[in-house]
Amino acid sequence: MLHRILAVLRARLREFYRDRASLMWNLAMPLFIVFGFAFIFSGEPEDLLKVGVVGGDDAASPFLNTDYVQFIPVDDRDTAVLSVQRHQLDMLLDLGSAPGYWVNIHSAKGYMAERLLREAYGTVHGMPERKAVEGRDIRYVDWVMPGVLGMNMMFSCLWGVGWVVVRYRKNGVLRRLQATPLSAFEFLSAQVAARLLIISAVTLMVYLGADLFVDFTMRGSYWALALVFFVGAACLTSMGLLVATRLRTEELADGLLNLVSWPMMILSGVWFSMEGTNPAAQALAQLFPLTHLVAAARRIMIDGAGLVEVLPEVGLLAALTLALLGLSARLFRWS
Repeated sequence: MLHRILAVLRARLREFYRDRASLMWNLAMPLFIVFGFAFIFSGEPEDLLKVGVVGGDDAASPFLNTDYVQFIPVDDRDTAVLSVQRHQLDMLLDLGSAPGYWVNIHSAKGYMAERLLREAYGTVHGMPERKAVEGRDIRYVDWVMPGVLGMNMMFSCLWGVGWVVVRYRKNGVLRRLQATPLSAFEFLSAQVAARLLIISAVTLMVYLGADLFVDFTMRGSYWALALVFFVGAACLTSMGLLVATRLRTEELADGLLNLVSWPMMILSGVWFSMEGTNPAAQALAQLFPLTHLVAAARRIMIDGAGLVEVLPEVGLLAALTLALLGLSARLFRWS
C-alpha cells in the first residue's frame, strides 16, 4: 500500500512542477502580496480625529486650525448627527447663525475633540453651544460583516465556477458537450444560474447563523441587500467564467484565480477602510466588483440605505455581469 501511495505522490509532484505556468504563479503570488501591502500603506498618516463642519470658513473658528484633525464639510446636518451617534464622526461643529456642536457622550475620541475645541477658544467669546447625543458605536464586527459576506461570495463564485469549468475541459466533459446543440453562451448562462442558486442559499445560512451568534447591525432594507448580493454574485461568477474560458489545467486556474481574488480581498474594503491609503490604491480598488458590492452592502446594513441609494452600484454590477458573460462566451473554448 505504501508503495502505491508513494507512486501517486511522485506522479502528482511531477505533474505540478512540469506545469511551468502554475509553478511561476505559486512562487510569484507571495511576492505580489508583500509588495501590494507595502504599496497600499505608503500613503500619508491618517488624522487622529474626524470633525464634521456645517458652514463657516477657515477664519470662522480658531478650532479649524488645529493639527491632526480632519475637518469634513457637511451639507446634511441631520445625517451628520447620526454619524456622531454611531461614532463615525467624533464631533459635529455648526458655525452657522446659531453656533453649536454635537458630541457623543460615550465616545472617547469625542471627549478629546471637545477638549481641543475648548482649548482652541480659550477666553475667546462665541464658544458654540454644546449638544450631547447618545448612540451605540459601530463595532468592528458590524463594519466587517458585509465584507465577510462579500468575500465568501467571491471565493465561492470564482472557484465554484472557474475551477470547475477548467476541470471539465481537462477531463473531456466539455468536448462531449460540444457535440450537442448546446451553445457556449447557454452553457455559461447555466453555470451562472446554478452558482446563483447555490450562493444565495449559502449566503442566507451564513447571514442567519452570524446574526444569531453576533447580533450585528442591520438598519436598511432586506430586499435591497438581497438584490445587491444577487447582482454581485452574478458579476463575480461571470468573472470566474472569464478566467476559465481557455485554461486547461487546474493548477494554472488556481494561480490566476488567486491573482484575481487576493487584490480584490485586500483593496475592496473587506477587512479595513481604504481611507488614508495611497490614492493610486484607492483608484485601483474602484475597478473591482467586490469594492462596489461591499460598499453597497455596508451602506444598507450600517447607514440604513434603501434601494434608491444603492442603484448606482447595482447598475454597475449588472452592466459588468453582461459584459463579462458576453466576453466569456466569445472567448470560450470547448477543448
